Amino acid sequence: MPAAAAALLLSAFLLFSVQPLFTKMVLPRLGGSPATWSVALVVFQALLMGGYVYAHLLTRWLGIRPALAVHLGLMLLAGLALPIGVPAGWGRPPAEHEALWLVGLFASAIGLPFFALSANGPLIQAWFARSGHARADNPYCLYAASNIGSFAALVAYPLLIEPVLPLRVQAEAWLGGFVVLVLLILATGLSSASGGAGLSGAGPFGAGAGMPASAAPGWRRRGAWIGLALVPSGLLVSVTAHLSTDVAAAPLLWVVPLALFLLTFVIAFRDGMVLPGSGPRGRALLRLQVWGTALALASFVVGFGLWGGLALHLGLFFVSALICHATLYHLRPAPDRLTEFYVCVSLGGVLGGIACGLVAPLVFSRVVEYPLLIVAALACRPGFLAGGTRTWLAAVRPIALAGAGAAAVMGLAGTMLDVAALPQLLALAGAGLLAASWRDPHRLAVAGVLALAAGLFAMRADAAVSVRSFFGIHRIVETADGTTRLLMHGTTVHGAMRLGPPDGPPEPLVYYTAPGPIGTAIRSVRAAQGGALGAVAVVGLGTGSLACHRRGAESWRFYEIDPEVIRIARDPGRFRFLSECGRDMPVVLGDARLTLADAPGGLGLLVIDAFSSDAIPAHLLTREALALYLEKLAPNGVLAMHITNRHLDLARILARVGAELGLSTYVAREAFPFDPVRFRAAATVAVLARDPADLGAVAADPAWTRIAPESDRRPWTDDFSNILQAMADKLALPRASGD
Repeated sequence: MPAAAAALLLSAFLLFSVQPLFTKMVLPRLGGSPATWSVALVVFQALLMGGYVYAHLLTRWLGIRPALAVHLGLMLLAGLALPIGVPAGWGRPPAEHEALWLVGLFASAIGLPFFALSANGPLIQAWFARSGHARADNPYCLYAASNIGSFAALVAYPLLIEPVLPLRVQAEAWLGGFVVLVLLILATGLSSASGGAGLSGAGPFGAGAGMPASAAPGWRRRGAWIGLALVPSGLLVSVTAHLSTDVAAAPLLWVVPLALFLLTFVIAFRDGMVLPGSGPRGRALLRLQVWGTALALASFVVGFGLWGGLALHLGLFFVSALICHATLYHLRPAPDRLTEFYVCVSLGGVLGGIACGLVAPLVFSRVVEYPLLIVAALACRPGFLAGGTRTWLAAVRPIALAGAGAAAVMGLAGTMLDVAALPQLLALAGAGLLAASWRDPHRLAVAGVLALAAGLFAMRADAAVSVRSFFGIHRIVETADGTTRLLMHGTTVHGAMRLGPPDGPPEPLVYYTAPGPIGTAIRSVRAAQGGALGAVAVVGLGTGSLACHRRGAESWRFYEIDPEVIRIARDPGRFRFLSECGRDMPVVLGDARLTLADAPGGLGLLVIDAFSSDAIPAHLLTREALALYLEKLAPNGVLAMHITNRHLDLARILARVGAELGLSTYVAREAFPFDPVRFRAAATVAVLARDPADLGAVAADPAWTRIAPESDRRPWTDDFSNILQAMADKLALPRASGD
């Protein structure tokens, strides 16, 4: 048993540490998009299911010794693909269908090692069940060791591994762990084979152990296994996308939901875990889920703030996943059906991941899958579908009457107060109805459907135009007074334009105003270069606001990774910045690091404004990235970076990286509440130059502070970045109302 537990723990640690490790390697090729992790989860779940199917067939067809020989051969073959790295020929993704390209990259680079590791969990548990050990009748107890290893990897990676070890060293250490694992699997297989009687030959699982085979589960039970795994898997993808969109596309934030997901397995798959709904703790768990779901549905129309929202959604995700997995454990089969059980569980995981990671972005223009799943999770409580037609009809009547009454009252209130507020009022009424129905599962089902319908109606009633792509959801909204149109990604404005009859070129607003730091930097550098910037490159298009900062015969070029953003900015019916100020400005599609490498040099100014929502593509801040920018700048050229962020401060990080290349860094941090009259938002901008004189008046402007590089701070590289560092820097700043 110690050998089996050690092998499972190490295997799970390697399996779940390779996920953020390799995804971080490929993240720069996809512009730091949070969708990279969503697609990665789908690939990992598919490979996991493949490993489970392989383990199931191996235990059905072969005894322990021949199965051990086959599996060791597979592990050694997988070792030929190590150490982990991006294979040759996968340099630049296509302009369209990025998700399919990413699937191919993951499969070719780590598909075989991940597949081999995935099989270890069910395979070693099955061997243990046939070993003759005193606890062989409950091999599920070893699943705790597997999940502890997984959880340890996800905690260790962002806190201990990522901040300390470069990617190359991580890959080499991972290879060392893989070698140790092969030896542990050999020891586990041999000890299991020697402990059991007559286990070396082929044959059905139970026959070799002298145990009668259990009855085959029905399709309804198999369907329950799949469904109970599908819902939390889909929620995992949805919650992760929400979290990484508004903070940073980085392993630190990816692993939080995944760690919670695995923790629910650790808690649920153990003896003594109460069935949800039974006993005081089980009933409390169900109440938390219902009330959390009601609050989550209400949060779509009433904001809880970023951190309050994250706590709510992560907490609800944890409780819902725990209920699903606890119910799953109580429906587990006899040990001889163990591998089939894991195949069904992994199939549910794959289907949930595909639905939310690949299908939903193509089908829905908004994040409709998330409210659908949190309501579907209510159906995962034990006995939810019990009862006949009369029971369901008896539950429907009072809830339907209450729903109709609430709709009538809210409709009357909406008419008397504000018709536009009616969808929001109905959504809140549906959430309240759901919260009040927690005692009866049948009434809860009806209330859940009504609350979901009200919530979706409120989302549909939103006047904003929503466009979804691999890189996120872009919303085009207008202010309540109808005077201004905005482009939003997540909770961040990426450009705004005054509406009304055209009266000359549109005025750049929010962060891009002429008096703001970006406008000031452009004017100052232009003056330092004799009144004309020559060639200018801008990474990040948004609405195209910066196009209206061009003067005279300056040659401006934009670089944008999202084709949907290009379509929005080029449509004069939505925003007129490009049509009025930059009709002749080319827009290059692709990630900036890849497209800039092919671009001509001699730039007088390079502006980096590529931060989607509040997430940062860390690969645009590394030493290698700045070396590329420097190569493209003219001798007196200047690099300007828009680094406004609510959760991270990047100024000191940039100053340290810039110092590696001989650059001086100046930063302007505005701090004032949003100005609705001038429609101006406070911005934080950094400018870097070889010689401070190239910055013109900015170098002497008291609004700009020169940031001294800290020699004890490790510069970010393509191999190393530390989001925790940026968070700590932000917390160290004085509180500013303009952030």
